[in-house]
Amino acid sequence: MCSGCLETIGRVARVPRKSSRRFGAAIGALALSLVAAVAGARELRICADPNNMPFSNAAREGFENKIAELVAGELGVTVSYTWWAQRRGFVRNTLKAGLCDLVPGTPANLEMLRTTAPYYRSSYVFVTHKDVPEITSFNDPRLRDLRIGVQLIGDDGANSPPVQALGRRGIVGHVIGFPVYGDYSAPNPLARIIEAVANGDIDLAVVWGPLAGYFGAKQKMPLRITPVAPRIDGPLLPMIYDISMGVRRDDDALRGEVDAALAKHRAEIDAILAEYGVPRLDVAGAAVR
Repeated sequence: MCSGCLETIGRVARVPRKSSRRFGAAIGALALSLVAAVAGARELRICADPNNMPFSNAAREGFENKIAELVAGELGVTVSYTWWAQRRGFVRNTLKAGLCDLVPGTPANLEMLRTTAPYYRSSYVFVTHKDVPEITSFNDPRLRDLRIGVQLIGDDGANSPPVQALGRRGIVGHVIGFPVYGDYSAPNPLARIIEAVANGDIDLAVVWGPLAGYFGAKQKMPLRITPVAPRIDGPLLPMIYDISMGVRRDDDALRGEVDAALAKHRAEIDAILAEYGVPRLDVAGAAVR
């Protein structure tokens, strides 16, 4: 009970007897409306990583944080977060455990989730210095002689799609792995592979586009970002992904609300993605920054 409510009730006790019934009825109605307001209050409970820029962080500085705020504003609700490192078991330990209800930045049609319509499409990219010849394809023979940085996924260092594409071509001799999680005790662990290109520690990196666009723009050495080719390597190895938001499989109501909000705020979402340098394949002229 709020202090203001207590003060109001105190004043009621001092009204004349003939008015007490009317005041009592008014206070009863006020109390019911306050209870209804509290009961109707909603939160958009987000599952997110607290140290995963440019996507999200605990200071809510990532582009997924910004887009979630847009969605919440449209729904007229507040945002709350369950913070969990986005590693193996992330969905199981957050969304499926009932701690939160919405996962931003998930591949469209991911089987374990019910996903919205995509709000952007990006790809893996090659990152090089701008003053060296451009690499555009995994089939470029020059790759065999370059020091190539790749991302290793998971605590067990599982292979990302680019690692598999290079391996299929026998390009393994000069490949250097950078764990996706890196030193999680330090800020921005995803930046290390981009910094390695800028510093000359490696000649080229193959990374997921949004992190390349964001961290590439922060380097003193100008970098080139080129979407990889082929976009689908062989029959089953995609390098491009449509990105959506995900809810529990049976939560059609929330999925519908979020879907409508994303569609309504398409222009604002595009502006946020552009601000963070996300390379896009669904918007003309936005694939390379």
